[in-house]
Amino acid sequence: MEPRAGASKQDIREQIWDHMESQNLADFPRPVHHRIPNFKSNKTLLVPTPRLRTGLFNKITPPPGATKDILRKCATSQGVRNYSVPIGLDSRVLVDLVVVGSVAVSEKGWRIGKGEGYADLEYAMMVSMGAVSKETPVVTIVHDCQVVDIPEELLEEHDITVDYILTPTRVIATGCERPQPMGITWSKISREMMEKIPVLRSLRAREQQAGKDVTLQGEHQHLPEPGRQQAVPLSAGRRPPDTPGPEANSMEAARGSPPGEGALLAADVYVGNLPRDARVSDLKRALRELGSVPLRLTWQGPRRRAFLHYPDSAAAQQAVSCLQGLRLGTDTLRVALARQQRDK
Repeated sequence: MEPRAGASKQDIREQIWDHMESQNLADFPRPVHHRIPNFKSNKTLLVPTPRLRTGLFNKITPPPGATKDILRKCATSQGVRNYSVPIGLDSRVLVDLVVVGSVAVSEKGWRIGKGEGYADLEYAMMVSMGAVSKETPVVTIVHDCQVVDIPEELLEEHDITVDYILTPTRVIATGCERPQPMGITWSKISREMMEKIPVLRSLRAREQQAGKDVTLQGEHQHLPEPGRQQAVPLSAGRRPPDTPGPEANSMEAARGSPPGEGALLAADVYVGNLPRDARVSDLKRALRELGSVPLRLTWQGPRRRAFLHYPDSAAAQQAVSCLQGLRLGTDTLRVALARQQRDK
């Protein structure tokens, strides 16, 4: 089954999806259209959870004495939510092998995904954080019918290629020599995607501080105005010039009196249900890993709560969205805008 001459990426996607549906080759979920096809090939696959909503990596840790049903659940999206710990940008993790899904792939190593760009973005983010190098092999697992000829002119700068293709009947070494993406192509990233992926915002801040061009899709390249001081991300370890120093930092003041109700601003976020044995360093580490570092943090451990202070209400709202479902230990934290929590 080969694509017709002059076929586009979408033409090839539709051809593969239609064929797998008509031949009943795809496993759940169905229909397979607009998805990376699942199929049974009697192989056990260990794969990360995509979508990047709570970070780039998750380490799944089954509970002690986990039953077979719980172990099965650990391999689902619900299992990732319940039994995983996020691995942040500062973890210095090294990836030995990248396994990526595909809709179509050629024996030369050209790959077509489902068209959302998540696999390419995940790889680019791993490059940016030093988790992979050009020597890291990339493998895809597909049905034999998904191996087709793909014209090289369909490939774009940000597309990843594969070194090995595994099918139910073959192992194909592609010998692909096309260079992998060297990092995130920010001009391909939209504002909407930045809002959905907190860890992407954190990576952009790091690369901006390093002097790289991080102009987003549809933006004009930003040049600093003469005499205007540039914002420095807090995660880099520096405070904006108008931020109080350690002597006035409410993370220290938290051990004294808490902020009064009148002091709560629209840019403040309430974090409750902290574990009784939680430390402020545990929360700060989780915030860094999720790319939601506040300007200041007020810690009220004995009352099992904390307040996060962001520069404006929009940043606070983004933090609330990002931190939903955050766990410390076995406890799921309650996260809300501080004013809303006070009103309740």
